[in-house]
Amino acid sequence: MNEGWLALIQQALSLLFSLDPEVWSIISVSFAVSFAALAITLLPSMVLGFLLAFTRFPGRWLVTNLIQTLQSIPTVVIGLLVYLLLTRMGPLGDLKWLFTQQGMILGQMMICAPVLVAMSQAAFTSVDRRAWETSRTLGAPALSAIWAVCRELKVPLLLAIVAAFSRILTEIGCSMMVGGNIAGVTRNIPTAIALETSKGDFAQAIALGLVLLVLALILNFALGTLRGKAEPRSH
Repeated sequence: MNEGWLALIQQALSLLFSLDPEVWSIISVSFAVSFAALAITLLPSMVLGFLLAFTRFPGRWLVTNLIQTLQSIPTVVIGLLVYLLLTRMGPLGDLKWLFTQQGMILGQMMICAPVLVAMSQAAFTSVDRRAWETSRTLGAPALSAIWAVCRELKVPLLLAIVAAFSRILTEIGCSMMVGGNIAGVTRNIPTAIALETSKGDFAQAIALGLVLLVLALILNFALGTLRGKAEPRSH
């Protein structure tokens, strides 16, 4: 049995280091979709987090609670919602995004946005408001003042970005429902692992699992390092 597992691991490593086209196509789809979702969502989510932390407006309490609720919704439920939006009879059916990378990006945007908003709001709430007030008093434009605050919070905001990216890269429910797991088009790492395991092709599943494992180690190491930098130093 041990020899069997060793053989599978050797096959998995061979698939990775021999640059197997199918395996690396799956990896590229996964990263392309997740990076696109994060890039599109990042700025609006940070701005909303800032507004929730620094301003008071009607419905603020409702928006904050809605964001917190969305964080706890399973990704498969978000996938169902996006599926209903994109299906032929849905309100966005004319876009024909169902079972496409665009549809997957939309779903992942809905997953990572609440994480980004909530974590950035917490970061902005913790900052000394005098950085913002001083910038505005000195006549700095609003965007420049916001940038000054962001520079003070670069570590917590980076933590929010890493956490959001990790969540969408590893989710499976939404990607499976909206993307359809089409080879070479919408098949990403989590959906491919589920498929190959069900088929009994453990070598490819292990290869893709190793990619996620290495990425998880890198992200956790980065998170730990950033948290350490964020902690006040004792004198």
